Amino acid sequence: MTDKISGAAFKQMVLFGSACITLQKQPINDLNVFPVPDGDTGTNMSLTIQTAANELRKSNPTTVGEASKITAGALLRGARGNSGVILSLLFRGISKALKGMQEADGAQMAAALQEGVVTAYKAVMKPAEGTVLTVSRLAADRAVEAAQECNSVEYVLTEAIKTGYDTLAQTTDMNPVLQKAGVVDAGGKGFLIILEGMLRALKGEELPRVEEHAEQSKADFAICADEITFAFDTVFIVRKKPNTSIEPFRAYLSSIGDSLVIGEDDEAFKVHVHTDTPGDALTEAQKYGTLELAKIENMVIQAEDVAAGKKTISADDLDDEEALFAPKAEEVTFAPAEKRYGFLAVCAGDGLEAAFRDLGVDRLVSGGQTMNPSTEAILKEVNLVPSEIVFVLPNNKNIIMAAQQCQGLTEKEVIVVPTATVPQGITAMMNVDLDEADPQTVANTMAEAASAVTTAQITYAARNSDFDGFAINEGDYLALLNGKLFGTDRDINVLLQKLADTAAEQGAEFITAFYGDGVSEEDAAAAGEIFTNRCPDAEVSALPGGQPVYYYIISIE
Repeated sequence: MTDKISGAAFKQMVLFGSACITLQKQPINDLNVFPVPDGDTGTNMSLTIQTAANELRKSNPTTVGEASKITAGALLRGARGNSGVILSLLFRGISKALKGMQEADGAQMAAALQEGVVTAYKAVMKPAEGTVLTVSRLAADRAVEAAQECNSVEYVLTEAIKTGYDTLAQTTDMNPVLQKAGVVDAGGKGFLIILEGMLRALKGEELPRVEEHAEQSKADFAICADEITFAFDTVFIVRKKPNTSIEPFRAYLSSIGDSLVIGEDDEAFKVHVHTDTPGDALTEAQKYGTLELAKIENMVIQAEDVAAGKKTISADDLDDEEALFAPKAEEVTFAPAEKRYGFLAVCAGDGLEAAFRDLGVDRLVSGGQTMNPSTEAILKEVNLVPSEIVFVLPNNKNIIMAAQQCQGLTEKEVIVVPTATVPQGITAMMNVDLDEADPQTVANTMAEAASAVTTAQITYAARNSDFDGFAINEGDYLALLNGKLFGTDRDINVLLQKLADTAAEQGAEFITAFYGDGVSEEDAAAAGEIFTNRCPDAEVSALPGGQPVYYYIISIE
């Protein structure tokens, strides 16, 4: 029985857990109580932990603290959907508890699991019972008890998993939605599959083989050298003097370079800046504390070497040292602020993207119900918005938490307007007041306007289901109203007529139907006519959205 784990062991445990949930993602997806095709829990948790596995494969952590930190940092940036964000929070707490440790025994691992639960609960505004939070909490409680019985990591995980599965079975009765569908919580099951994989690694089982994802094509550096404004990529860490503000230093660095990112906690700060005078930056930094580590690389020479096919020479990676959860310097592209307010929206479809651009959105993230973008993907676009303050419109309830994780990972102020649908996002943008000085007032006005929008959607059933009184067959048309199942039929026009009746009952004044990829202009015009006939006083528009999965996304105001 394995009593303690090292950094190498923790690495193998995460790799094993990642492989296990990747192999089991479809059964987890099938637990989704809503039969619509979407970016399901299994897919989101699998993609999230794969980011950690990919980072760990590049490193050889010598301590469990180092391995857990690499894992948490990668998960933070790779989190997709609510389930992926909660998974990243659980591992962030684990990393916090294991910080600085060479090895971890059973009691320390149990304490780390509990810290993970505490971190996750703090981040969720209204924790619900019968979810992954419940499963992880009771599993961690049992881990602490088990550590007192036998201070072995293997024993602790074994007992935690047993209790976790007992709790998982009870989630059906804890959560009314799960009870109606007769299934257990998908997120809870996904977390237990990862823990099981970690335990199997401790037992020495052979790592399951999963299909590798093809690497993304690399950028062409041949044209980069001429476009580099400041030559030296400069990264350093400073241990702060007590009660010292670094705001003057931030202003100084902005005056001598660009691509500035500063991550800060109570004890230290980490700087990334492009500058022609790195020595000046380091000298000035010592006014604010003690310089600990530094990395300076000549980007012009590196770009020329890569373009010539030569091997580049790089300094040791500072991310392996005591640093903060700041984006990796080499991955950050940062647009300097040209204005106070900027906007970013998440959507899928050429027509929807055009609509948001016309309303003043600066950057777009491709994503939605079928593909929840990661925190890293959203953060990358946030950094490219040329403003001091960036308002983010997730336009999907399963993307809101991932967007919120960007707060604190960038020098820009990020404000997430919690739009749950594309029509809400469009209405929010139509109510922006650029002359308002208080950004929170701007956000509140946008959110209030968005909340008044009724959103209808028509899609298809991805599986057979008996949900909320509806007997649903795979391939049926499904109508949703504000996210809830409204009706099902084999004839899409029947659903359009019922939605038109609802719009008339609400006294709708504006109805906009965005038609999806594959819907003809003729069919869209006919759909618009159904609403016009039922709501003759309303302004009705049928516009190309180009969105996948949803035949129509309809805004009713």
